Amino acid sequence: MTEPFLIGDAMIGGYGGADILHSCTISVEKGEIAVIVGPNGAGKSTAMKAVFGMLPLREGAVRLGGKDITDLKPQDRVPEGMAFVPQTQNVFTGMTVKENLEMGAYLRDSGVEETMEQVFGLFPILAEKQNQMAGELSGGQRQQVAVGRALMTKPTVLMLDEPTAGVSPIVMDELFDRILEIRKTGIAILMVEQNARQALNIADKGFVLVQGENRYTDTGAALLANPDVRRSFLGG
Repeated sequence: MTEPFLIGDAMIGGYGGADILHSCTISVEKGEIAVIVGPNGAGKSTAMKAVFGMLPLREGAVRLGGKDITDLKPQDRVPEGMAFVPQTQNVFTGMTVKENLEMGAYLRDSGVEETMEQVFGLFPILAEKQNQMAGELSGGQRQQVAVGRALMTKPTVLMLDEPTAGVSPIVMDELFDRILEIRKTGIAILMVEQNARQALNIADKGFVLVQGENRYTDTGAALLANPDVRRSFLGG
């Protein structure tokens, strides 16, 4: 059995002397959406940050395409194909939309305009507002800028930490539609999401974490249909 394209395997770690993750395993394949859900304080964002190298592991490993990247710093994982969109402070508010996108291409020396056109095709509002300061945009539009900038790195893995936090239900649906479009390009998408029911609805795979441990791992559809998951984590 071949290993998943990206895997955080049996991760143990935390901040200071306290472990938050307890042998937690998260994985995603190319062209797949994997979501991490669970109650507040379950370690969802911590697991995501551990996979991206923002949290040192005491035990466990992170592998990308079969390569052990456990000891790589976050900035060194970007050239390997990983892009991370944090929940907050994820745009340069004093720069225009276009300048924000160009910042995402700082490692590239060719094909930048082509990728930017692809981002504009995915998020037409960004083309319309490309010369506007990102700080003047709505929360949903800023989130599109943040995702667009991540896509400018031409990643193989796109990691999204609470992409729909603080946006309206309509904007949330639009963002999820765009995430589905991104999946069609073959990118692996790993996402932490508070809106568990909606996230599992678009997920190929879901990980339900409780206190830093894997409680349930299955397809999104199977988790939605699981009565225990529905009762405990989805409000019935």
